[in-house]
Amino acid sequence: MRSQEVRALGELASEALGGATARIEEMHEGIAERVFDSVGEIAAPVRLIHDGITHRVYAGLGGALASAVRAGARAISLRRPPEAPSIERAPAGRVAIGALNGAFGDRLEREHSPLAVRMTVRRGGQAVDLDVDSVRAAFPDATARLVVFMHGLCETEGAWALWSRRHVPYGPRLRVELGYTPVYIRYNSGRHVSDNGRDLARLLDELTSVWPVPPEEIALIGHSVGGLVARSACHQGAGRPWVEMVRHVFMLSCPHLGAALERATNAASAALARLPETKSMATALNARSCGIKDLRYGYLLEEDWSGHDPDEYVRRRAAEIPFLETANHYFVSASISPNPDGLASRLVGDLSVVGASAWAQARRVQRLTFPIDHYWHIGGVHNFQLLNHPAVYEQIHKWLAGRPALGPPPLQLTAGPDRPETEAQRP
Repeated sequence: MRSQEVRALGELASEALGGATARIEEMHEGIAERVFDSVGEIAAPVRLIHDGITHRVYAGLGGALASAVRAGARAISLRRPPEAPSIERAPAGRVAIGALNGAFGDRLEREHSPLAVRMTVRRGGQAVDLDVDSVRAAFPDATARLVVFMHGLCETEGAWALWSRRHVPYGPRLRVELGYTPVYIRYNSGRHVSDNGRDLARLLDELTSVWPVPPEEIALIGHSVGGLVARSACHQGAGRPWVEMVRHVFMLSCPHLGAALERATNAASAALARLPETKSMATALNARSCGIKDLRYGYLLEEDWSGHDPDEYVRRRAAEIPFLETANHYFVSASISPNPDGLASRLVGDLSVVGASAWAQARRVQRLTFPIDHYWHIGGVHNFQLLNHPAVYEQIHKWLAGRPALGPPPLQLTAGPDRPETEAQRP
């Protein structure tokens, strides 16, 4: 771990301790307030003394704990050699970086923390500079077909290789079987979806302009919030050359209509904020990133959230954004229950997204936007299993090999080997 990363982690830990102490103080004050209010004005002198003493005690305790952690981190950082590897070099470190950015990425970016992730193309775990020589060196076997992978919340591009000891990941299989060159994107999932969408549009503009061979077709595969970022990029990048090359968009459990868990968290924080004894808990809950809060209703554009209280109680402001007209769109939903119509499937879906949101279907009687065979459901799995699951790959392969691309220029897709059809169920 590099010295600046050690110091940044120390700052985070010290702020967390200071914040925890402040939250305990707020709870103490809330309880005391109710007691003193019940006694009446006769308790005013005692209340004044009590409040002064408790504030000094908590402020001193919180400051001492934060200072101790900060000083310890600085001492450790001074002992790190200049050539120390980044925390990203270890798999556990990459997981930690993804989780931190998903939970607090907007704050890390504001504070210019070395732990903040910037959007980059990744190859072999390394960032690729978007110039002709670097891209050619990173993709010596580049083809005219690109498949761009967008990971989900609290993840990095390494999430696409989960369970790779049991299953070959999607990228290598698409390269061998259908001739698509996999391109993995890492980004800060704690930022607003609209900000990431804007940056993705710019990044793909730069990448396609220096691609080793003239690109002809782009497929986008997004998991969870990654699918929303891809949609936002297509909308904000309208008219750019790369958008006109997008022929297929695959969305794996993407919360188009929002995530029930985020709405429940919003409702819980609003309820907790009503009572002085629990207001501190609401403050702690509301510290989650704006990227998470965007999932409440699937916000894609800046106007969805700009100028509004991010913690207002369950109020939907999402604009209706059309899907890209020149691309086929495919929707994958999942549920932990094998029965897609069961109560568990309807309530918790795959533990992150329910089927209706994954299919962008506001009501069960609503007509689907695309043909029914563009929608697929898999039961008995959780959200993260969609990142590398044989049945999901078979369905992606079937869609790609069996359908012509939309829009100009007309392309003749190479058919892959025959594969058994995976049973699809409607959630």
